[in-house]
Amino acid sequence: MEYRNSLFWFIIIVLANLTLESNAQNNAVLKDWQFRQVGTTKWNVATVPGEVHTDLLNNKLIPDPFYRDNEKKLQWIEKKDWEYKTSFSVTPSNLKQKYAALVFDGLDTYANVYLNDVLVLKADNMFRQWRVNVKTVIKPGANTLIVVFQSAQNVVDSLAKKDLPFVIPDNPRAYVRKAQYHFGWDWGPKFTTCGIWKEVRLETYDKKTPEKDYVPSRKIELVQQPDSLGKSFYFKIDGKPVYMKGANYIPSDAFLSRVTKKEYEKIIKMAKDANMNMLRVWGGGIYEDDYFYDLCDKYGINVWQDFMFAGAMVPGDKAFFENVREEVKYQVKRLRHHPSIVLWCGNNEIDEAFKNWGWQKSMKMSKQDSTRLWKDYVRLFQDSIPRWVKEVDSHRPYISSSPLFGWGRDKSYKEGDSHYWGLWWGLADIESVKDKTGRFVSEYGMQAMPNYASIEKFTLPEDRYLFSDVLKAHQKAGSGFEKLNSYLNRYFIDSTKIAKMSVKEYTYLTQCLQYYSIKNSIWIHRSKAPYNMGTLVWQLNDCWPVASWSVTDYYNRQPKASWYAIREAYRDDIIPQIDLVRPKDLKLENPEISWKIKGNEIIIKARKPAKYVYVEIKGYIGKLSDNYIDLMAGKETRISFEGKINKPVINVMSLYDVVNKYK
Repeated sequence: MEYRNSLFWFIIIVLANLTLESNAQNNAVLKDWQFRQVGTTKWNVATVPGEVHTDLLNNKLIPDPFYRDNEKKLQWIEKKDWEYKTSFSVTPSNLKQKYAALVFDGLDTYANVYLNDVLVLKADNMFRQWRVNVKTVIKPGANTLIVVFQSAQNVVDSLAKKDLPFVIPDNPRAYVRKAQYHFGWDWGPKFTTCGIWKEVRLETYDKKTPEKDYVPSRKIELVQQPDSLGKSFYFKIDGKPVYMKGANYIPSDAFLSRVTKKEYEKIIKMAKDANMNMLRVWGGGIYEDDYFYDLCDKYGINVWQDFMFAGAMVPGDKAFFENVREEVKYQVKRLRHHPSIVLWCGNNEIDEAFKNWGWQKSMKMSKQDSTRLWKDYVRLFQDSIPRWVKEVDSHRPYISSSPLFGWGRDKSYKEGDSHYWGLWWGLADIESVKDKTGRFVSEYGMQAMPNYASIEKFTLPEDRYLFSDVLKAHQKAGSGFEKLNSYLNRYFIDSTKIAKMSVKEYTYLTQCLQYYSIKNSIWIHRSKAPYNMGTLVWQLNDCWPVASWSVTDYYNRQPKASWYAIREAYRDDIIPQIDLVRPKDLKLENPEISWKIKGNEIIIKARKPAKYVYVEIKGYIGKLSDNYIDLMAGKETRISFEGKINKPVINVMSLYDVVNKYK
């Protein structure tokens, strides 16, 4: 009897294994890629995932795109077509399986795919996964795969020209489903990339693995209820109102393949260490890598997720809408299992732009064209996308646009979320925030120069004067330096003295300005709770070294001065302390700062009170425990650094040192 039972179970196990083997899905990641410019003969080694700019750089065919003014010298790349190729082997066991699919997790963007000289796919969306049945095309042994990329810039220019005299504001980029920041932004370079930016694999199987059911892990509500002051805007998580403290997140590199897991860990940890509990993934970038959301899940950071539309109206043709529908469904299904995501948002600033940015007048738009554009907008963001989202995720809230009302309108501060750009763009005083705090402030900020160590990386010594052509190449905001100087004049130092300053001193003062602006803005916002229930600084990070609103630096994700201000202002164990005394009005004395090193600490002391004391360790790429600090007379302050530094070269600077020099 025991023998029969043993034989029975042996047969069952064998049959089960045979079934598993026949149903097994074999995934082979395709490697060993090469690339070349279409029409040339020489193939070069390519890295996949990657993009053409990094492949050219890795092969030493172009200089560093971020160095000096190389950006403008490399614009030719985006006007060319490029092709990638590899070969892979198919085994008899692969061929025996019923199904074979080539899967492209990310093609950027207009791509024709040829397998063994047969056109098997025409792709036109960077944000979709492309899966193509190749069962009848693959063959035993070696198979050749070629991907030909058309210039996205050339394609959108052609589409825009074809539509004339009808024009979609504000840029032909609106025609393409591609990261919009690749076409340039007021903090980013113009590198309109192409390439295989995510994994490529061959999948063979007899039976496809069924999708797992989606079960939400918590209850998320966006409460928008009329009240005596307007209409609320706040998040409830599992029934509890949560005050959101955070920042806006843009792609962490102009070249996405360089954002490694280590880079994600650095930047998300910077958010966590600054006491943030929300990041808004901005709509001009990308739907981020799963690892980004894994880290947000891990650290308890809620994610406001935009769909990838920003600051431009959209085409209304059937093909565009169908393309977006597949994109939305794919991305929501890919990301919905992340508990960190608490909101889907249709777009960034398009509603506000159409109503307030003067496109109709500046473009001499006909009433017919204006009506058509608005109808297409409503059809996509207010009708179609929410319906598509609900089909695959009915548990999270959706809003059509951020913000609903522009900052120049009174309603912006009474209902919906608010982007307050009276500060900076409108050159309003920092004190204006007191009367311009919305129910949920999802964008606001102040510019500053990148850390001086970064400036040294992208300049030559002869570039380091105000305002050199190279520094201007790393300032993308319209009238950026003029606006910075206007605020410095009001809050720190007379504008007549700015031109005499060194770049290092100017950098220091702009970072102090950003510190002062952000600290007070956050404290004002938080002091108005529960009227205000969220404050998201623009922006957490940079995609290259640039003068920007980022509170961290591109290189090594080091903190700028304002990161330390945010860390303090987002603490829950202290009462917000608003300090609107303008630094320019302070009576500063020579603090006579002294310091010494003990272990991995810098012990610093001043004989007189000191403001914005900045400590620099030459060549150090870590994060100091504190910086840009105020010192009380005679009291020691300890600043720690990570690791051991042999013979550290330390520089210390205070506000007195800079402004007194130009009295």
